Amino acid sequence: MAVAIPSIACLGVIGRNNNPLHITVFPSYDAATNTHSPLRTPLQFSLLLSSTLDIFEARTRRSAGSQSGSSAAASSTTPMLSGDYGLLHAVDERLAAYGFETNTGVKFVAVVDMRGRVSAGGIANVGASAAGAGSVGGAGAGAGSGSGAGVRGGVGLRETELRVVFRAMQTAYVRLLQNPFYDPDEHAPLLPAGGGGKRITSRKFAEEMRRIGESWTPGVTNL
Repeated sequence: MAVAIPSIACLGVIGRNNNPLHITVFPSYDAATNTHSPLRTPLQFSLLLSSTLDIFEARTRRSAGSQSGSSAAASSTTPMLSGDYGLLHAVDERLAAYGFETNTGVKFVAVVDMRGRVSAGGIANVGASAAGAGSVGGAGAGAGSGSGAGVRGGVGLRETELRVVFRAMQTAYVRLLQNPFYDPDEHAPLLPAGGGGKRITSRKFAEEMRRIGESWTPGVTNL
């Protein structure tokens, strides 16, 4: 029996000055029409990515506020090393935004559609880690309707399952920086309100983002 499983709906890269660098949108499965099409337009996904910036900033401030003594004084003038944030916020019953910020302030965001792909082999094909999540099947079974009886719900998707995506995105970005013809200063305005700079136009980088989004399924450990 075919079941719906999570898939990547959008991958975005945001610069250290909160300027958009790249966005890739992926089609999602529509059970009503039995077709694949994006749940949002590129503009809507861009606005969704922008909405995560407040969460990045709020968590950075909260992390800075937890410091004490001289560390707290230093954090008021020095940006924090943010690290892996995991789940940022649930957009609706299908979409959830996950994020990762590097120590240079570049942010990677993955928007996951909890019912974006059909697996003909059922939950067993999702991966070994899915079999260990006992609450996944129960949550997913109550979340859907019609063909959604086998849907794996968003509450069953563990944050650690997105780390492989962010690791692959960061690797692709580092390779882009190693390109002698790529000038990162062209993509980073001097001031946050300086106009946003240029977007990443590398075809190889875009192809790598698409490969990551299309290859990921829950339980995948290497991209």
